[in-house]
Amino acid sequence: MADKWKHTALLVIDMQKDFIHDDGQMRVNGGRAIVPNVIKAVQVARQRDILVVWVVREHDPLGRDVEVFRQHLFAAGKEGPTVKGSMGAELVDGLVIKEGDYKLVKTRFSAFFATHLHSFLQGAGITNLVITGVQTPNCIRQTVFDAVALDYQPVTVIVDATAAATPDIHTGTYFLLLGRNAGL
Repeated sequence: MADKWKHTALLVIDMQKDFIHDDGQMRVNGGRAIVPNVIKAVQVARQRDILVVWVVREHDPLGRDVEVFRQHLFAAGKEGPTVKGSMGAELVDGLVIKEGDYKLVKTRFSAFFATHLHSFLQGAGITNLVITGVQTPNCIRQTVFDAVALDYQPVTVIVDATAAATPDIHTGTYFLLLGRNAGL
């Protein structure tokens, strides 16, 4: 059975306290609801010997590596979101990086942008991706677009293990990703 999945990786994107907790600086309203489904996806991946890649945001305490539109969150001595080593940068309860998993740090929406993810996946023989996490119209969408452009096939997004600020934004993004024949 393991051979069937040896070319597949599960990407778990931004399931960090600052995105999921009610008091998180970058809270995604639908994030808390998907935590059990993300946990289940990780469990199934491990049962099938699928590589689990934890894609997380971690920023410099001074915000020198954040997007221009987020620099105000680090102004005047404020601790911005997902600062490396902060409570907000930690994975939510129930999600744990284990031996054999891989952690990738990003500073932009796409897990591929300005990271070594593509070369890492190629080196591991990965051609198929399964994606979970937040936020559907930003990090999920950008990662899917880049994965498709890099010829990963198939790229599967688990609808009930991804979330956006509202159900309408979440569903609308899926129609954008899949086209009008999405079957939603």
